[in-house]
Amino acid sequence: QVQLVESGGGLVQAGGSLRLSCADSYRTLTYYTAAWHRQAPGKQRELVARIGASGNIMYADSVKGRFTISRDDVKNTVYLQMSNLKPVDTAVYYCKVVDSRGTYWGQGTQVTVSS
Repeated sequence: QVQLVESGGGLVQAGGSLRLSCADSYRTLTYYTAAWHRQAPGKQRELVARIGASGNIMYADSVKGRFTISRDDVKNTVYLQMSNLKPVDTAVYYCKVVDSRGTYWGQGTQVTVSS
């Protein structure tokens, strides 16, 4: 059962922008913490940004000032707006939601930034 559906990845030149979307078909995101993680080839998956149920937000130092996480409660979707992208941002990006029953991941979307 697919619960989190991601979209918005692609190929972009350095300095460009992309917006990732994560739609939840199973739960109301307003009540839970959602996050974006990424995994580059040969590296561990890392946290990029997180938004809590109360709206509190945190970012990894490497993306502060360039990425923005947000939530649309009507569309039940979490977004990651990425600007001034760099080649080091190239990775598969995953949406994650944590609720009382466990942790759920999206299928991942590839982001490739060319120099």
